[in-house]
Amino acid sequence: MSDATAVRGRAPRPVRLGPKSVAALVLVSAVGVVAFGWPLLAGADSGLAHAQDAPWLFAALLPLLVAVVVATISESGMDAKAVAMLGVLAAVGAALRPLGAGTAGLEPMFFLMVLSGRVLGPGFGFVLGSVTMFASALLTGGVGPWMPFQMLSMGWFTMGAGLLPGADRLRGRAELAMLAVYGSVAAFAYGTIMNLYGWTIIPGLGSGISFVAGDPLHENLVRFLAYCAATSLGWDLGRAVLTVALTLTIGPTLLKALRRATRRAAFDARVGFEGRTGFEGRAGVEGQAEVDGRARVDGHGKPEG
Repeated sequence: MSDATAVRGRAPRPVRLGPKSVAALVLVSAVGVVAFGWPLLAGADSGLAHAQDAPWLFAALLPLLVAVVVATISESGMDAKAVAMLGVLAAVGAALRPLGAGTAGLEPMFFLMVLSGRVLGPGFGFVLGSVTMFASALLTGGVGPWMPFQMLSMGWFTMGAGLLPGADRLRGRAELAMLAVYGSVAAFAYGTIMNLYGWTIIPGLGSGISFVAGDPLHENLVRFLAYCAATSLGWDLGRAVLTVALTLTIGPTLLKALRRATRRAAFDARVGFEGRTGFEGRAGVEGQAEVDGRARVDGHGKPEG
């Protein structure tokens, strides 16, 4: 079976993970883990201030995102069609985010990120999540020290959907159920990770939930869980419920549309040849026409030799 025929049986992914892409994603994630978690290990006199480290994180994050894209281009030949799809989905996600902002955590962009990551893969998903959050911040005026942390969190959120099993085989209700479960769990995880950013810089919350620089890690983690339950559990629940509802209702249609778009774009398709009874491709047809034309000129309708 030719490669072109094989492409019809699955939805190709515009960004495939190779060694360079994996190395770049691991590096970005390591930087993110350090950025989120260093206050938990810092001393009492460390001068905690994410507002001060955020510009440095943003300065490191942008070239690392570019490195992910460059690595995938060199390994899988990501072309202008993949970049165009990245721009369209990021624009749609950025436009969806303000629709539910400030209303009990109802953010419709999360279900789009889940489905996009599922269809287009983890590498594309990480870049898409980060770029979408960046575009949303510019659109809504939400640029601040929290923005690079949001970009990392959304990148992880979308990449996780691309790492779910059965990307080429699992379809129907089973796939939707898996995506809904992932969307609900990841919605809580996103809120928890972003809480870690804000919790360490908000003083005077109360003895039971305040962050205490220099205290043992396990004590601060207990306070952090109490902080999440007291401040953001309702918001995370609203985000999770909306993500599940949209995934189960609109999900089948959007999954088909995304897979059809990637199939028609044929991001990683290669033309194969199987002789006259198989798939011959346009190059073979044009080559045969050129030979026939040369034969008519050289031999007045009969080839020479």
